[in-house]
Amino acid sequence: MPHLVILYTPNLDLPAAQGGSDMAALCRTLARTLCAQVDEAGKPVFPTGGVRVLAYPAAHCAVADGGAAGLAAGDGAGYAFVYLNLRMGRGRGAATHLSVGRALEATAQAHFAALLASRHIGITLQIDEGPEVFDAKHSSIHPLFHKPANR
Repeated sequence: MPHLVILYTPNLDLPAAQGGSDMAALCRTLARTLCAQVDEAGKPVFPTGGVRVLAYPAAHCAVADGGAAGLAAGDGAGYAFVYLNLRMGRGRGAATHLSVGRALEATAQAHFAALLASRHIGITLQIDEGPEVFDAKHSSIHPLFHKPANR
């Protein structure tokens, strides 16, 4: 953990010139943001090997009134929507939740700044935390980030 899942309207997969966005770049930037988070003691909030950012275009979607008001306002690209949901394990304090949330929000707003200024788009970020009723993890990724120090 953490796992950040992004659901978005498929019109964001269009080229930037047509009102789309580089969602792969957003995933990479959000992963770097998560890896950079430190707690009040200056320790990493999340294990680097546990960071996951996954983005999925919705196969089917309807946003607000389906686009009528946007079309009337001259937005031919239609509404766009992005939902970011961070799921993290328990044990972190409210100050850490807030700082992580603000960092992710700033990253998302920076990524979508041009679209926010040029078309109708909604962005929602939520953070969820345990309690888990079952939690199993198997990974060969973590050892990459826990190499023994040279002696």
